[in-house]
Amino acid sequence: MLKVVFAGTPEFAKVALELIECAGHRIVMVMTQPDRPAGRGMSLQASPVKQFALTKNIPVLQPSSLKVDGKYADEAKDALHQLEAIDFDVMVVAAYGLILPKEVFEVAERQGRAGCLNIHASLLPRWRGAAPIHRAIEAGDLTTGISIMQMDLGLDTGPVIAKKELAIQDQETTACLHDRLALLGGEMIVEALSQYEKNHALPSLIQDAVGVTYAHKIQKEEARLDWSESAEKLNRQIRAFNPFPGANFEKDGQVIKVWGAKITALLAGSFTQGQIVSIDNHGVHVATGSGVLLLTELQKPGGKRTPAIQLAQSLAWAPGQQLFK
Repeated sequence: MLKVVFAGTPEFAKVALELIECAGHRIVMVMTQPDRPAGRGMSLQASPVKQFALTKNIPVLQPSSLKVDGKYADEAKDALHQLEAIDFDVMVVAAYGLILPKEVFEVAERQGRAGCLNIHASLLPRWRGAAPIHRAIEAGDLTTGISIMQMDLGLDTGPVIAKKELAIQDQETTACLHDRLALLGGEMIVEALSQYEKNHALPSLIQDAVGVTYAHKIQKEEARLDWSESAEKLNRQIRAFNPFPGANFEKDGQVIKVWGAKITALLAGSFTQGQIVSIDNHGVHVATGSGVLLLTELQKPGGKRTPAIQLAQSLAWAPGQQLFK
């Protein structure tokens, strides 16, 4: 049994935390981001990782930053002091959301400790950075996976301990792929911890300098659909930004979110990009820069996700009408 400090915040990280705890390792501390306003009432809400930790009576640390010379220096110094006071064997990091400074690595890498092991949702060195799942779908990658990495001061540049590939399924969204990768990541970190517990060492391989790509943080503006793009690219964009931030377009002054779409063999004919070609039981067919895109599930402001034909009928859409960016 290893004594583990776990640093993570969202659901992706909680899955790994649950599996580590279920495997019999002792979680001596959880580090997660501060509670954030959420929901219609914008009341403070604990992260999924914190919520799980509280159910298991695991101590929780929530500094705003870990930079001892930054804006939240006092919080960072206090967090570092608490980390130094804990007896642990390894620090596991998964989608924590805060940068780990050298002082944290120095504590985690002291003699007899395994350092910081990161669960990263890509096949490094492809898609280093904040949004590897979104970017893999957006780019049209056929495969992705999980890398267990020995962290260093760079952005996802450390040696890779283990990698497993996962095929991206046809029409798969970020929401679905996230869940499959979260489970795989949890299983792989448990394997790595078991290996370390048995051998007191982990094999690692320096990342290849060839094939490095960066998964930059998702910006809400990226989700606005540009009908001059091809149907194939727009379909990837819709899948990549489901559930966040939700691909969208404007029609009659309303921002309409798109939750489902398919590429169709229908021809645009004389219709130009962004025009509705037809509406049928399958949904709303829209002309693009190349090909026709079938919108299957839509949502108007304040409404629920609904089949596209129902929303189109309720708003009196018709062929020839224009959908805007």
